[in-house]
Amino acid sequence: MLLPATGVEGAIKAANQALKALEEPFVLGVLTLDMGASIGIALWPDHGEDADALLQRADIAMYMAKQSHDGYTVYSSERDETSPRRLALMGELRHAIDDNQLFPLYQPKINLQSGRAVGVETLVRWRHPNLGVIPPDQFIPLAEQTGLIKPLTIWVLTAALRQCRLWLEAGLEFSVAVNLSVRNLLDPQLPTQVGELLKICGVAPKFLELEITESIIMADPAHAMEVLAELRKMGIGLSIDDFGTGYSSLGYLKKLAVDEIKIDKSFVKEMAHNEDDTAIVRSTIDLAHNLGLKVVAEGVESQETLDRLAALGCDEAQGYHISRPIPAPELTRWMNESPWGLKREPPDQATS
Repeated sequence: MLLPATGVEGAIKAANQALKALEEPFVLGVLTLDMGASIGIALWPDHGEDADALLQRADIAMYMAKQSHDGYTVYSSERDETSPRRLALMGELRHAIDDNQLFPLYQPKINLQSGRAVGVETLVRWRHPNLGVIPPDQFIPLAEQTGLIKPLTIWVLTAALRQCRLWLEAGLEFSVAVNLSVRNLLDPQLPTQVGELLKICGVAPKFLELEITESIIMADPAHAMEVLAELRKMGIGLSIDDFGTGYSSLGYLKKLAVDEIKIDKSFVKEMAHNEDDTAIVRSTIDLAHNLGLKVVAEGVESQETLDRLAALGCDEAQGYHISRPIPAPELTRWMNESPWGLKREPPDQATS
């Protein structure tokens, strides 16, 4: 909303009017929907002298309102954790997507029983023309805040599926995994968009996995279950990423249409030397298997950890001990030359 010749009192009044209007349920056919809103307020010239700055600060205030559950929040520089550098990156991220400044890396995942690679996780990086390579933890949250996470996810999906097609044509059959955000999972168009990309890239659904964190699922469990069920009907693999770090209900875990859980690296990294972590990993593996789910361990950094995971019955693993995230050409060589690859004899887990 743009409110000309209005001060903070008028903006707050308009925000309250909007919130009150949304208290009435929306009736759509046979459905009655209860809606809410979080409103961010930014004032000219106090919070910015041009449209871009005002929109950025209004967006930041809106996220402050979401976190505090206050309904509306007036922008405050004291509460703004966004640095000038982050603000600049916000404005440049859309151009990065459009101008192909992003590039994918792939980290292989191996089956602990066969010792062979079974898939790769797709990870995105940003090659900034002035700042060099920017890691995902510095721009994925910005994409979430600005709504660019949707085109960013489509970009990653497209890159992963195109590369998957090239690997399949070269005789290398394994799945590619892509991470989803909460905005992706709450988007009703997601299954349709994913289906269209699979057709365009000529990849069967069984070669695609989508990874979702616990916190994303618990943001709206009912809607998450609906979207995940639709994706699973399409034949797409589904995984709960970073398992153990969120607050998911075991009741929801039992109902979710997922195929596997990935144990967070914080529990795996030190399990060779920490019995508490080993106990957590063992319990998670047993729980998942009792629910008919496959288990993947992230963050494997030593052969000792890999051997212990195999002894505990973990199904799959990934981590720096197996391979760091690498570009597609290097991944192709890894698949052909690594002892865990598709073209070589697998290593003996018990003696290596």
